[in-house]
Formats: sequence, C-alpha cells, structure tokens
Amino acid sequence: VIIAHCKLQLLVAALCVCDLSPAQCDINCCCDPDCNSVDFSVFSTCSVPVVTGDSQFCSQKAAIYSLNFTANPPQRIFKLVDQINPSIFCIRNTNYKPAISFINPEVPDENSFDKLMKTSDGFTLNAESDVSFPTKLDATHAAKYEYGAHLQTSDSFLRFPSPLTSSLCTDNNPAAFLVNQAVKCTREINLEECEKIEALGMAYYSSPEILRVPNSRTKVPITVKSIIIQSLNKTLTRLENTIILQPALINAGPVRLCSNVVLEVKYSLTYTDAGEVTEADLSFLLGTVSSVVVPLQQKFEIHFIQQNTKPLPLSGNPGYVVGLPLVAGVQLTKALPCWLMAQKVESLLKGQGFPDHVAPFGNSRAQDALDWVPIHFITQSYNVKDSCQLPVALVVEVKWTKYGSLLNPQARVVNVTAHLISSSFPEPDAGNEKIILISTAVTFVDVSAPAEAGFRALPTINARLPFNFFFPFV
Repeated sequence: VIIAHCKLQLLVAALCVCDLSPAQCDINCCCDPDCNSVDFSVFSTCSVPVVTGDSQFCSQKAAIYSLNFTANPPQRIFKLVDQINPSIFCIRNTNYKPAISFINPEVPDENSFDKLMKTSDGFTLNAESDVSFPTKLDATHAAKYEYGAHLQTSDSFLRFPSPLTSSLCTDNNPAAFLVNQAVKCTREINLEECEKIEALGMAYYSSPEILRVPNSRTKVPITVKSIIIQSLNKTLTRLENTIILQPALINAGPVRLCSNVVLEVKYSLTYTDAGEVTEADLSFLLGTVSSVVVPLQQKFEIHFIQQNTKPLPLSGNPGYVVGLPLVAGVQLTKALPCWLMAQKVESLLKGQGFPDHVAPFGNSRAQDALDWVPIHFITQSYNVKDSCQLPVALVVEVKWTKYGSLLNPQARVVNVTAHLISSSFPEPDAGNEKIILISTAVTFVDVSAPAEAGFRALPTINARLPFNFFFPFV
C-alpha cells in the first residue's frame, strides 16, 4: 500500500541523536560536529553508525558514519545514501508534514503570548473586581484602552459617582476600563428642587457618548435597556418602553413627592481584546422620593463583558425554567465555631469532588491507574495564640517536562502539589463583621532538564576473598 503525498525532505545529515553535550564532543559519537581529529583518535567505534529519517517512508536518506583508523590522525568517513524500505506498508509522499509527528508543545514567551492569547478559547481578559487601580495618565496617547484607563467621552470622561472620604456622592470620579465596581453613596438634596438636580435624572447618565478608543472620532452611544419603577411600598414595575423620564415634583395631599428619581444605575460595557469599547448598555431603577427618605441613597454598578464570550448560563430570568439546575450557595451569616468555619471555607476553595490524581498525558487511559500522577496536598498554617486559623488560598503547582524524542518532545505532567494556605485571624467581638479575601491560583513549572551524556562506569576488579581470609586477625 502506497500513500501518495508530496515529497518530504529530511536533512538527516544535520541529525545527531548521540550529541548530548552542548559545545562538547561526546565519546564515540561520530556525527557530533564538536568532535575533531584529535577526538577521533580515542574513539573505538561509532555508537550510532547510521542516522535515518522517518522509517515510515518507502525511500529515505541515510547518513552512514565510520572511522578510518589507518589514517594519521584517524578520520571520520561520512556517506549519504538512499535507503529503500522493504515493507509494502510505507509512505511514498506526504503533503501534510505535521501528520507524521506529534505536535510540539509551544511554551508562551513575550513574543508569542499575544498570538496564543487570540487563538485560545479558554483565556480571556478578565475584568478584576477591585476599586483601587493605577491611574492611567497617558491614555490620551494610547491607541487602545488599557486596564485602569479612564473611559473618555465626547466632552470629558464617563462619570461614575462614588463616595470618597464620607458617604456623600462625588460626581467627579471617572469610570476605569476593565474595573468592575459596585458602590453606594448618599446625596443631600432639597426636595423642592429635585427637578433641577442633574444627578437625579436619567439623562445625566445616558446622554454621554463613549469614545471607542482614546482620542477616537468613533463614538459609542449609551443605550437604555431597562427601566424599573419602584413605588413607595417597594413594588417593582418594568416599563415597556425606554424613553428618558425627568424627575417631577408632585403633590399627594399635604405631602410633596418627587417621582422618576434615579435610585440605581447599572452600566454594562462590551469590549474587545484589542482594548476597544463596542457597546454600552444602561439599566435604571427609578423611584418616588419623599422628605422622609432624604438624604437619598443611590447605587451605581459598572461591569465589563468581553465580546464574543458566552455569559454564565442562568436557570431562568427571573423565574426558574423546567429542567435547568437550581442555583445554590452558602451564606455564612450566623456565628459559627472557628473549626466549622474553616471546613466551610476549605470546601469552598477546593470545590466539589476535588481530584486526587492527574493524567500524565492528554490521552491517558483511566484503566492505567498506576501511570497517573497523585496530587500531593500540603497545608500551610501560622499558629498565633488566641486566634482562628482560616484557609485563605489554594495554590496548585503543576510541574511538567518534555518527554520523548529530542526531535519531537511531548508535554508530560510529572508532579502536582496543592498548597492550602491558612492565616490567623483574631476572634471578632460579638456583632462585629470581618471580610476575608480568599483566592485560588494555578502555576505551571517547566522542569525539563537538558540531555546529559551517559558514560560507562570505571572498570573495577570483582574479586571475592574467602570469608576467613583475615583470620585470626579480625
């Protein structure tokens, strides 16, 4: 059987499987380019006399090495000949070179990282939920938005009200790219002038147009997607249309009310991995305010969603859909003993069904259990007197190496270690709350070592003396 493909040229003359020491001659390795005539004088034979290409081909080049000990100094003899594969099951030509070898694992570096990031489906630029961010002062000269850069609008920047030193709202806080935020703040307002206060109206938040990239002429309008009205008795009603409503001062008998006041604002911005803003959606919660609820509390949220990514599937919006899973969670609001709290936090970090073995290769079979790599679980804690030990981080370290032929090595997992890191926290007083940040991380470590030449052991004399040879001295 002959498989017709395009001709594949293998430069066997450049291959040397016994060349294991860089910039150094390997003993009896006749194809080692670091060896010279002085080295050949101590060679006894060629450890690899023939170097061939892929044995699957019907015809292939072969490099034949030998030594001429009659010359002074001894010389290496090299011949390049054609070898014929006697098997009838061979490949004559190939038009797809990668098909005859394994895929070489590509290790990301500073030059290939951007390319691998674009081709990977499982890697995205995740917006971090952290209000504190480095201020980007050079965004005006950038061709794209970078993390933490101010979102520019046609006249200034996108304002995101937030509290500063007090709980009062300040409107001069800029929204930052890829920084998810959710804040609450209060406003001291005069109910009689609610129609004149810009921050209470929808237009204040929906009228700006965001620049697609810094200093761009392309503008992205903010689209109002949802308007929900909250009555005085807290019932919610969603409006069918999304027209911009203005605050209105009304009389309800002896009571003065202000309707259509903005209580909550939610921005949802869509971006690309090139640092461009492509879409801006806005949702409002409007309510009616009386003098009883002054000062007024407002809530503001902003979230970033990468384009062409699937959101987390829900089980209904808002009601459950038959056949979809129930959404569940754990709320630790009750006073719990330290040991029970530690168990719950550890369970949260490890998740359901934390594995105890990892497959060494991507195609490892489950029945080859002895080949699988066990996960070593290590607990790190720092004991402090009169304190509570709680897990705060789970760090998984995966060590891998290059396995197989030097010409076509494959990635193999050789060790996995999970570190559960705990910290000491003082016992809180009754009624006090403390926020604890927990995190998980995975690191991959390349433990591949360069190939080393193997040398034979030094000759020794294998002599056995009689048991009583030194009798009666010992």
